[in-house]
Amino acid sequence: MREYLLIAIVAAAITFITTPGIRWAAVRWNAVTPVRGRDVHTVPIPRLGGVALLLGFAAAILVAKQLPYLGTKIDYSSVLWVLAAAAIVTALGAIDDLRELDPLTKVAGTIVAALVMSVFGGVQLLFLPILGTQTYFPQSVLFGLTVLVVLATTQAVNFADGLDGLAAGTTAIAATAFFIWSYATRQNYDYGVFTLATFISAAVVGCCIGFLPHNFHPAKLFMGDAGSLLLGLLLSAALISFTGNFDPGSSNGSAVAILLPIALPVLVLALPVLDVLLAFVRRGGKFWHPDKKHLHHRLMRMGHPHRQAVLLLYLWSASVSGGVLLFNFLSTPIATAVLAGLIALCLVLTLGLPRLARH
Repeated sequence: MREYLLIAIVAAAITFITTPGIRWAAVRWNAVTPVRGRDVHTVPIPRLGGVALLLGFAAAILVAKQLPYLGTKIDYSSVLWVLAAAAIVTALGAIDDLRELDPLTKVAGTIVAALVMSVFGGVQLLFLPILGTQTYFPQSVLFGLTVLVVLATTQAVNFADGLDGLAAGTTAIAATAFFIWSYATRQNYDYGVFTLATFISAAVVGCCIGFLPHNFHPAKLFMGDAGSLLLGLLLSAALISFTGNFDPGSSNGSAVAILLPIALPVLVLALPVLDVLLAFVRRGGKFWHPDKKHLHHRLMRMGHPHRQAVLLLYLWSASVSGGVLLFNFLSTPIATAVLAGLIALCLVLTLGLPRLARH
């Protein structure tokens, strides 16, 4: 655990330190988000923050390689290919932040990064842990699912990037939940806690924490597509490398816990995934067409101020991912009661705070 804590601290420190320089470069190169009709900010804000996040992740890899356990227990050929894929999507997003690429180009670039990560780095689904068994499919199907997971996760994080600090905060919460699950599962069953999935999760948490002081409302810098694509790809790498190689027998055996390998990767990003699905329906399948009807927009129309809306979405994310995670550690009745209580609290605050402010 100490090595993972160090990795998170290194990623946070490098991201935090390099972000002002990236902001200066963004202003100099005119990588600035204009005020558009669907936006909530009122002044142009520089972007390209994803470059600082990439530097934080790269620094975490360099330090991990020197540590006694992480340096010997992880396949660094896979790690370096994940870094290469991360660099591809960051460069793709940075170009978009500068020149506004069309959606199909960004999707094609993301697929290329997914192929690099899976073909050369071996980060791909080997089977699906369904209902307590390792279910095998034709390799072509699993390969296609791997690419689909990358696309879905990058789009989910991109959709969350609508309020200051929202994407970085919810990604940090998602990565924390996944870190706890992967670390605890490996620890309890003596499989070795030093895995690619756990390392990436710890590094992502650190990167997000280091970026948030610059990105929380009022934001000094946006992560831009360079950041949302990067964080989405890294989350998908962690999810794929663990879920697609997970032994269902390592769960606590409860009826709900054996569903976690499939459910948790979706639920740790429940809100942005829901936002993507609603946009898909709302826009007639053309989910890339922008509008002002995202979940965070709806919260603000209900009367939640900017910061309050972000913190409320943090609470929803933590409640759903953390509450579901409890099924792997507690009995089903207790975990169900806690999850229900957390969701009830979120509902009360979501509906009640605007009314309280009006009185």
